[in-house]
Amino acid sequence: MTRRRCYPSDTFDGEWALIEPLLPIPACETKAGGRPEKHPRREIVDAIRYVVDTGCKWRALPKDFPPWRTVFGFIARWAAAGVTGQIRDQLSARVRRDVGRAPGAVATVIDSQSVKAAETVGHDSRGYDAAKKINGRKRHLVVDTKGLPLFVMVTPADMTDRDAAKGGLFRLRLMHPEITIVWADSAYAGQLVGWARKYLNLTVKTVSRPKDAKGFVVLPRRWVVERSQAWVMHARRHARDYERLVQHSESLITWAAVTLMTRRITQRQSKRSGQSASSEAQRD
Repeated sequence: MTRRRCYPSDTFDGEWALIEPLLPIPACETKAGGRPEKHPRREIVDAIRYVVDTGCKWRALPKDFPPWRTVFGFIARWAAAGVTGQIRDQLSARVRRDVGRAPGAVATVIDSQSVKAAETVGHDSRGYDAAKKINGRKRHLVVDTKGLPLFVMVTPADMTDRDAAKGGLFRLRLMHPEITIVWADSAYAGQLVGWARKYLNLTVKTVSRPKDAKGFVVLPRRWVVERSQAWVMHARRHARDYERLVQHSESLITWAAVTLMTRRITQRQSKRSGQSASSEAQRD
């Protein structure tokens, strides 16, 4: 029996048409074989998006979804296999093509965001950010110049941006070798600039706040990644970090980005189809 879709986080048909081909083939359909999946993939994805959007506990997942342990098992396996990141990258390339850009980004922007951690987060993966006065974790986000997330890494909040950026930029370089420049704030200045140029062939350019500026100032380049952080925070699960493992936290942040991009693609498709129908009516 198919579940009736009634939540704002549920996938539209157009969104599911984008996500379904990017998911791995079920084990039962491979040569090695396996047990057939009991629950439709679309219901699994809808359940993941529900948790990300509402911020509910896994055990509080509504009964019309598959069991929470089943859903959590899928998200953990897809995260470990890199499936979630591949979905994000494929959708990002699709959005960029739709706006007339090359599929792969060349220029990117990096920034971090400290968030409080719940009691479910262990002491081994949390820390105290003295500058922000936050006990929790820090999210390091890399986006393209359109604000599309390309990479996310979660660390304890007491890790400095420069130290975290070394591991993050190394992983980013492996995933996206086409990237040549990374814009950042002054927290990434210093030895990181020379290290990135020498070992990664990446140019790190810092954008500093004007010395005579007072109050809020929109800074060139940096505002893009700050807007993307705000987009991620629209998903209530990310108002605080609840995940025991950092890889699960990274995966759920990526799912928030996937929802953002699928909605953007389907909205553009609807707009185009509306314009086409209007043009045909005018010709008739």
